[in-house]
Amino acid sequence: MTAEIPGYKAGTYALDPAHSEVGFEVRHMMMSKVRGAFGVKEATITLPENPLEASVTAKVDVASVDSKDEGRDGHLRSADFFDVENHPTMTFVSTGVRANGDEYLVDGDLTIKGVTRPVTFELEFGGFGTDPWGNYKAGATATGKINREDFGLTWNAALETGGVLVGKDVKLTLDLQAALQA
Repeated sequence: MTAEIPGYKAGTYALDPAHSEVGFEVRHMMMSKVRGAFGVKEATITLPENPLEASVTAKVDVASVDSKDEGRDGHLRSADFFDVENHPTMTFVSTGVRANGDEYLVDGDLTIKGVTRPVTFELEFGGFGTDPWGNYKAGATATGKINREDFGLTWNAALETGGVLVGKDVKLTLDLQAALQA
């Protein structure tokens, strides 16, 4: 199977936080989308000889939320949403990798605000290669969708015209780059 992934090297990879982020997208006022990102605090990706046995653990610094609006970011950090004071990190621990035709899916447990739920991400390999400083790197993008209310993120406001201020479905996009450890 490794022949199908050009440059694949088994080993343990540590996150490169300067080249990684967790993005989100959610409906606002039922008519537009708000996008933002979190900084990834740490992640370890273990790639055995068989890619279907790969694993990942990651921690995201929730206080790093950036939606390009300081007032909204402060509200997101509050107890109405992430309650950063009591829940400073969100975590993901994979439980399996599987092929689905030509695609790969990563299953795992996502914990937000102390609530853990199973999620599945579609995985897109970005590639493998050596950077100018001799570090062997791996890159990938994983996308998935969650219902924020499943994680206790239930704050909302009704709109005079019907509907609500914040949508339930949140699209997550994890752009990760990691370096092979010696």
